[in-house]
Amino acid sequence: MKKILFFSGLFLLIISCTQNSKTTFSKIKSYHLESAVLSSGKILRIDTFPSKNITPRTVDIWLPKNYSDEKKYAVLYMHDGQMLFDSTTTWNKQEWRIDEAATDLMEQKITKDFIVVGVHNIPSIRWNDLFPEKAMDFMDVNSKNEVFKKAQENNISTDFKGDEYLKFIVKELKPYIDATFSVYTNKENTFVAGSSMGGLMSMYAISEYPDVFEGAACISTHWVGAMAQENNPFPDVIFSYVAANVPDAKTHKLYFDYGDQTLDRHYPQYAPTVDSIYMSKGYSINNFRNIHFPNTDHSEKSWQDRIHIPLTFLLKK
Repeated sequence: MKKILFFSGLFLLIISCTQNSKTTFSKIKSYHLESAVLSSGKILRIDTFPSKNITPRTVDIWLPKNYSDEKKYAVLYMHDGQMLFDSTTTWNKQEWRIDEAATDLMEQKITKDFIVVGVHNIPSIRWNDLFPEKAMDFMDVNSKNEVFKKAQENNISTDFKGDEYLKFIVKELKPYIDATFSVYTNKENTFVAGSSMGGLMSMYAISEYPDVFEGAACISTHWVGAMAQENNPFPDVIFSYVAANVPDAKTHKLYFDYGDQTLDRHYPQYAPTVDSIYMSKGYSINNFRNIHFPNTDHSEKSWQDRIHIPLTFLLKK
């Protein structure tokens, strides 16, 4: 009798939680973005995703063609969502061509079936949102004071929101995606990717939430942390954070890459440090990459040409 009562209570609790989730998310309205110029699939857009952690912003959910509730999909979360799919609406008329790359990989059955969740940035606060906030804990007081002084002189905000940005993704956005779409909710099917500051944030996401993300693709990772400068204090503190927070090599995958032109010219010098940190923590060619793409620059055009490589690495069947 006690067992019957226990399981009955458990069943009612599950039903109640499900109903509460649906009630909570019923206020979040998405619509089919029919104006999006895509090669395949469709985008559902939420113009202003509510958040208690960060400034609300647009979120796009790309669903592959023939998306069906009859099957389950992995989920790839990406930063700078407005740059991923449609070059006709981007500031530089470039895009990642994610829909093309993802469709091709899935149709060839190279990767798992997956959807892409693109979190738009807000340009005026992008740096604050995507900087790995806890890295500042490794900066000495004098350097920190100097950074804050220079920032103030140049009217740059140091109101870091990296931790809050991740709380938004993990505690607010992911529960909505899990409840609304036919997706796997476990770590083994949850990934994060981005470029530049988004690459830095992807590293931070898997480091802070290794129980949520199995893999991260960190493309043209902005190891300089801010503007490149002489005696830059940011790389050392970022790498100190990285070394102290490496996810378990037995259960995670990390992809890094870099070019050597335009802003990417600052990154090759850091490759040995990246290799050393992760290899010393048990990573190998099976679950770690740090690839140099010579003569490539810091642009969506360069990233679209190679995005199939990290997607295959993370989501390979």
